[in-house]
Amino acid sequence: MNLFIDTNVFLSFYHLTSDDLEELRKLSVLLEKGEVTLFLPDQVVDEFRRNRENKIADAIKKLKSQSLNLQFPQLCKDYDEYPKLRELQKQYEKEHSKIIKNIIDDVEGNSLKADEIIEDLFNKASLIETTDDLISNADLRMAIGNPPGKNGSLGDAIDWEALLDNVPDNEDLYLIADDRDYFSCLDENKPKEFLAREWNEKKGSNVILYRRLSPFFNEHYPDIKLASELEKEILIRELVASPTFATTHSVVARLSKYEDFSIAQVNQIVEASLANNQISWIIGDSEIFVFLSNLVESHKDKIEESNLQPLIKILEENAPDE
Repeated sequence: MNLFIDTNVFLSFYHLTSDDLEELRKLSVLLEKGEVTLFLPDQVVDEFRRNRENKIADAIKKLKSQSLNLQFPQLCKDYDEYPKLRELQKQYEKEHSKIIKNIIDDVEGNSLKADEIIEDLFNKASLIETTDDLISNADLRMAIGNPPGKNGSLGDAIDWEALLDNVPDNEDLYLIADDRDYFSCLDENKPKEFLAREWNEKKGSNVILYRRLSPFFNEHYPDIKLASELEKEILIRELVASPTFATTHSVVARLSKYEDFSIAQVNQIVEASLANNQISWIIGDSEIFVFLSNLVESHKDKIEESNLQPLIKILEENAPDE
């Protein structure tokens, strides 16, 4: 799956967005597992670094303005609720000041959670260098008036030309951008007709647009709410299709750090253990044996009866020597 995220989406995690940082964590898991390739023109990185400080400054300014400047009529003072409200106001002002200070400290120390996660994504992405040819093509695009781009800025045009040059032919592009340069004026959840047509003609595939990360995950991973759950799902999928003993060992080692699995996950693991000989043939290996034995012990009530007894039997037959 080929993915491009516009700069403004990354910057929104420092400002006002309905998306949660967990969306970025889930994306990090997908990149690590090779489920998604994030194409990252270095133009996006530069634009992000240029605008990060301004976004944070504006967010802090808005936060500072959210004070509880409450004024009570004189008649309120005769009621029991008045001192409680005044105390709550003081507590709000205290916590409000504290969170502003903590944010400023983290900004100065470059230790905001958003910073850590976005830098991790940048490190895992497929970086595209801005070459003279890219700049020349972007300049021509702007000169003849083709989108994307505005106000004489080449940034979006460079990004688009970079994607045309680097995303493999005949593979769709999933584009996440909340920018009028990319989405249609007739349907804001679809790409501009010109861009969709150009991509189809030059790449032989489609552009699928999302305005935010959350709709992308809702469509493609609707049942996954946390990054840890996404990682479990991907690992179990790898285990089911494990082609070698080495893969089985590697996946089981990573699954072993989790203690809780859903009913569906438990049964996928059990069925794979019985059906895939790259697992069943090495059940006697101490690491595999311990993982499956613990799974049976802690999740016995979740395992389908038709698979429970066969798994217990094969574990008993392959128990490693003391």
